[in-house]
Amino acid sequence: MALSLSAGVCSDIGGYRDVNQDAAFVAPWGAGVADGVGGGPAGDLASAALVHRLVAGSERVPDASALAVRIREANWDLGAHVRRDPALAGMATTFTAVWFSERGALLLAHTGDSRAYLLRGGELIRQTRDDSFVQTLVEQGLVRAEDAMTHPRRNIITASLRGEATDLVRVAERYPVAGDRWMICSDGVSDYLPDDAIGEVLSAALDPHAAAHELVRLALEAGSRDNVTAVVADVVDGAAAPRPVRFAGAAAARFAEELDPAV
Repeated sequence: MALSLSAGVCSDIGGYRDVNQDAAFVAPWGAGVADGVGGGPAGDLASAALVHRLVAGSERVPDASALAVRIREANWDLGAHVRRDPALAGMATTFTAVWFSERGALLLAHTGDSRAYLLRGGELIRQTRDDSFVQTLVEQGLVRAEDAMTHPRRNIITASLRGEATDLVRVAERYPVAGDRWMICSDGVSDYLPDDAIGEVLSAALDPHAAAHELVRLALEAGSRDNVTAVVADVVDGAAAPRPVRFAGAAAARFAEELDPAV
C-alpha cells in the first residue's frame, strides 16, 4: 500500500528578531525547513526562494539523485538573485527535508544545522548531523555533547546553500514505516529543547499539528532568541488526496503567488 505524510507546521518570529528567516512547507509527499543564515543579508529571501523553487515542480521524485538535482537547481536560483543584485552577496540558507520517491522510499535531504528526528516505536532517533563548528568540536572530544546547546559559538555553521556550484547537497534514502513520526526544526527549537523534551512532545501529541505547535511554544518558553520553526510529519497508509502545499514563516510571507493546485 502507498504511504504518504500527514503533517503539521508552526513557525514563530520569536521575541528577539525583526524578521522571520525560517521558511517551511508541508505536503502529502514531503515536508521541510530552511533557515536563512543569520549575519548575512536577506536570510528570509534565501530560505523562502529555495523552498518555493523546490516545491513548484512535480510531487514525488524518481530517486535520491533526482532530488539532489532539484535542490541544486533551486540553489542555482539563489545565485541568480545575487547576480542580479550584488547587495545580496553572502545570503544563504540551511535546508532539511523528507520527500517521497516514486518508488516509495523516503528521501532525507540535509545541509546546515536544521535537524531531522525520527520517532519510531517510542524511540527518538536523531537523523542528521549538524554542519556546525561546535559539532566538529564535540566529535573531536573538545566539547561535551551536553554542553553543545549552550556553547557561545553554536551558531557558526560549516555548510549552507549559497547559490554556489560547490555547495554541499546531501540526500540519503530511508525506509518508511506507517506510524513513523518525523520532526524537522530550525535551531531555534533544537538549541533550546533537549532531545528528551522533544521526544516527550512527539510521543504525547495526538496529531502532528498539535505536536508542531507545542514544540514551538516550549522553545519560546525556554527563552529561544531565534526564529522558531517545527514541522511534524506522520507516515500514514494510503495515498493522500491532492491538496495545496502549506507554507509557514518566510515562505508564507514571500512569494504568495499561487502554485499548481495539483500539489
